Amino acid sequence: MQTSFILSTCGPGLYEFTVQPRRWLAGQGDGLLTLMLRHTSASLLIQENADLDVQRDLQAYFSRLVPPADTPQMRYLHHVTEGPGDMPAHIKAAMLPVSLSIPVMEGRMRLGTWQGIYLFEHRTAPHQREIGAHFRAD
Repeated sequence: MQTSFILSTCGPGLYEFTVQPRRWLAGQGDGLLTLMLRHTSASLLIQENADLDVQRDLQAYFSRLVPPADTPQMRYLHHVTEGPGDMPAHIKAAMLPVSLSIPVMEGRMRLGTWQGIYLFEHRTAPHQREIGAHFRAD
């Protein structure tokens, strides 16, 4: 079984989309869900969804770790034609996962109590992001 989930982003941040695969998998039995982001400047994460400070802190950390290309410490970058945030977005996506594998039991993802599935947008401009989903039943 395969499908795609489309997410609209409006700048950097974590966008939870746990509910979309949850609905799609309902009643499907046991197996493995694979999610794969079809872009090179965003990432996928399983992360805490109980406290918004976790998402804010993650975004702040990666913004400090990989600042925009027009800052003094990043002036060595060559890929700047799409703006100062483009190459840093690619670097962040290279550091973080763009695919996830999640066990499914009785049509339910085996996520922990406070875990959610997130798209981590690294670009400053709004984007439409596509996540390919594949469910393989046991």
